[in-house]
Amino acid sequence: MKFISWNIDSLNAALTSDSARALLSRNVLKSLQEHNPDVIAIQETKLSAAGPTKKHAEILKEVFPAYEVIWRSSVEPARKGYAGTMFLYKSELSPEVSYPVIGAPKPMDAEGRMMTLEFDDFYITQVYTPNAGSALKRLDERQVWDQKYADYLEALDKNKPVFATGDFNVAHREIDLANPKGNRRSAGFTDEERQGFTNLLNRGFTDTFRHIHGDVTGIYSWWAQRAKTSKINNSGWRIDYWLVSNRIAEKVIKSEMIDSGTRQDHTPVLLEIEI
Repeated sequence: MKFISWNIDSLNAALTSDSARALLSRNVLKSLQEHNPDVIAIQETKLSAAGPTKKHAEILKEVFPAYEVIWRSSVEPARKGYAGTMFLYKSELSPEVSYPVIGAPKPMDAEGRMMTLEFDDFYITQVYTPNAGSALKRLDERQVWDQKYADYLEALDKNKPVFATGDFNVAHREIDLANPKGNRRSAGFTDEERQGFTNLLNRGFTDTFRHIHGDVTGIYSWWAQRAKTSKINNSGWRIDYWLVSNRIAEKVIKSEMIDSGTRQDHTPVLLEIEI
């Protein structure tokens, strides 16, 4: 099976805007369809609480005609048009869908950050992990989230193998970003967040990219939009992952980034597995 995950940073903009960035985003969406994945996970949709509009649905059906679409948006008391997740899965599949509430600090559980698909033999769950924020204002809450999220994944794993994907908002090791020394206390590379990710892996999960590629350097999944040359200079971070239960790690065939051309921000990540 083949799975893809992508933090799109506004599905609405990608589908309806005529900006240069939106055109780049639509090109990436079309490239995902060409990979013919069984499941696509999308983070940071930034849709309203009502979800995709009729126009959104029509465009998605045009680009992905063989897929069903499910979504989860941020709802009150959380911010409107914030965060949000979506799954597209092939129409012949029939997973059970759940919308986990993990007891995270308010209002994180209302921000549409998690969705889970349950199949006969495995789970696929996606996450848009809360950012620690400017000046690390949300770091304490982020640490609670990391604990609650690890508890959730471990509980799933007791039932059947787990595929966990999304924007985890952390570069785990120094080789996972271009400038570790200069970002030691930056959101996404604090000791606390990195330890949280280590703790998650220690619950029985494998970072499939490192499992396949070892300690390769210079490969990232995110480049800052505000730095115009970040992608040209490959000054990036690897913060998007496919994790799997340890017991199925040896079945992974591919775990890699999908080229998003000149578009900065996140690039999609691909997992292929014999299952």
